[in-house]
Order: sequence, then C-alpha cells, then structure tokens
Amino acid sequence: MPTVPVKNQQGVAIGEIALSEEIFGADINRAAIHLVVRSQLAAKRQGTQSAKTRGEVRGGGRKIYRQKGTGNARHHSNRAPQFTHGGVAFAPKPRDYVINVPRKVRRLALKGVLTSKAQDGAIIVLDKLALDAPKTRLMVEVLAKLAAKKPLLVLSGRDETVVRASANIPGLQTAYVNTINVLDILGHETFIITQDAVKLVEEVYAQ
Repeated sequence: MPTVPVKNQQGVAIGEIALSEEIFGADINRAAIHLVVRSQLAAKRQGTQSAKTRGEVRGGGRKIYRQKGTGNARHHSNRAPQFTHGGVAFAPKPRDYVINVPRKVRRLALKGVLTSKAQDGAIIVLDKLALDAPKTRLMVEVLAKLAAKKPLLVLSGRDETVVRASANIPGLQTAYVNTINVLDILGHETFIITQDAVKLVEEVYAQ
C-alpha cells in the first residue's frame, strides 16, 4: 500500500496517508491508457471539415474537346481534380471521430496513470487548501512552497476562491474528483490533491 506525506499550505509535512492499493498501486496497462488518450483527443476534433468533389463543383458540364484525334489525354470535364478549379479527390466530409471506450477500460487507464504518478513521487497530498481571498498571488505562494511544477490541482468540491485564484497561473489546472481524466493527469507534472479529495477518489473509482 503506497504512502504519501501529507503537507500543509506551507509545504511542511505534517503526517502520512496510506493510498488505496486498488487505485494508486494498480497494474499499469499501457494499451488501455493509449486507447483512452486516443479517444479523448479524437473527441476534441470538430469533424466539420469539408471540400467539394468533382461532382459538386459548379460548371464543367461540357466535354472540353473531342475524344479522338487531338493527341491529348481523354477528358470529359474540366472539373476533374487535375484541373485548376476542379474538385478534390477523396474530399474530406463532415464525420464523427468518436472512439467508444468501455467503462472498465477507462477506469483501468485512470488507475494506471494515478499509479504511475504515485510511483514517480509526483503526488502531493494537502491537508486542506483554504485561501483568504481569490488572489493569484496567494495561490502562487502555495505552489512555490510545494515546489509544484505544472500542477493539476484536484479538489473535493467547487471552491470559487481557489478557482479564481488559479485561473491566471500558467500550467495550473483545477479539477474535481468527478472530472479528472487520463489526458489531464498525463499532461501535468505534479498531481496535487486535498486529503478529502483522496477519500472521494478512492470511493468513486474503487469499482
């Protein structure tokens, strides 16, 4: 069972917490992680690109010259892809890029990346996170004392003060227990989570 120091906002270790073996000590299934990352990246694509084929381009109804006797290649329409103002060969059309991934595979991938962060020593557990005011300066001071680089901050519930104080800090992203995902975890060097949020993660993602 992996254990991680519990720190306060001053970056001082005040105790330890034992993390769930099922979530933070699971097997790292690289195939599942790869599939989930592909699925998340594909879901970000709009799929609205479109171009016209030769049958959709205006004009070109008349045969451009006779079939035989000119010595040139045989053509009918000047809207074929090889001509200027012609259509596009294999033109892209609006489509859905969604890759459906089973729930069990998504959970397997999430546990794998959380385990990876635990093994790399990139998880910081805070006893609590409370700011006096929604000031960016206060949040920067907390991150500096924690020595956190490009962190993902996971809260147990919405805290407007913390969210507003974090909004303008480059590299920092705030998330909640029910919104964490594989792509965000992999995209940040440090995984900061409050002690209350750890308990919720272990409850929600244990199945």
